[in-house]
Amino acid sequence: MDEIINRVSASPLITFDLEELYSRGDRMVFDIKEQLFEGVMLKEKDFRAFIKNHDWSQYKDKNMAIVCSADAIVPTWAYMLLSVALQPLASSIIFGSIAELESHLFNRSLSAIDWQQYKDAKVVIKGCSKVAVPISAYVEVTNRLRPIAASIMYGEACSTVPLYKRAKTE
Repeated sequence: MDEIINRVSASPLITFDLEELYSRGDRMVFDIKEQLFEGVMLKEKDFRAFIKNHDWSQYKDKNMAIVCSADAIVPTWAYMLLSVALQPLASSIIFGSIAELESHLFNRSLSAIDWQQYKDAKVVIKGCSKVAVPISAYVEVTNRLRPIAASIMYGEACSTVPLYKRAKTE
């Protein structure tokens, strides 16, 4: 009888698992809407009093998204002042939604990678994960691999969708 060979484990494919780049920690939204006077405008004096007296310790080590969900004109400095208050405690702060925060966190992790380790490699970007990986992270990892990898695939090593293969003349 012939020996059974696991061709997946013997393959030169490198699996890139975005789940491993997931930033731990709670995600929170700070909605300035709660500080608007009559739900339509921000009063500087009242907002500054809020900033001074608010218990900021609840945001320690949190990943923060700052938004205003109300249809109101909020001056730019208000978001900046909020960021100043959050910055000593929060792990990260962005202006935008939770989805944008997730993209930011993945992009930060992707920026820390030495991409040269994938030079001329055959890379499979793993498709399934236990955490929600934003599509923007898949696009970004593809953009970073495209100039250096020999080939890029999506899925699992046993079942991939080919995305890119460097031409012999490149």
